[in-house]
Amino acid sequence: MPSRRSQISMTEEEANQFAREQQTLIIVSNGHDGFPHPMPMWYAVDKQGRFLVSTFERSQKVMNFRRDAKATLLIEDGETYETLRGLVVKAHTEILDNENDVLDAMVEIRLQGSEADADARKKLREAVRPASRKRVILRFAPESQMSWNHAKLEGRY
Repeated sequence: MPSRRSQISMTEEEANQFAREQQTLIIVSNGHDGFPHPMPMWYAVDKQGRFLVSTFERSQKVMNFRRDAKATLLIEDGETYETLRGLVVKAHTEILDNENDVLDAMVEIRLQGSEADADARKKLREAVRPASRKRVILRFAPESQMSWNHAKLEGRY
């Protein structure tokens, strides 16, 4: 049977929209023992299409990314085979530790997909400030991606 990949792949616009609608991203780093290290994280997508994750500076994933910047990211949803959707992104990781970068990203992660005026953003920034002191931002710059949306098959398998 021929591959149906082209029938279920999302367009770039669909994949971008899907990524902005979700809340949890599985980030996979390369562990020191050679095994993948997957972790579910809340995230935001910036205007350049990079994924932003806030984490503790001393976490295992930060140590892994300091050693090897390559990452694989997974976003998925769906409760049945017919509704499965997903996006896998191969990316390179940058670790941001500048206070303003961390605060800005933490606000965006909290707001993921919702709107807030300047006053609400300022209040949220101050609310996350205490937590930001021990955190860094992992910024993932996509290199390539693969997507699927089984609903495009309209129940025909």
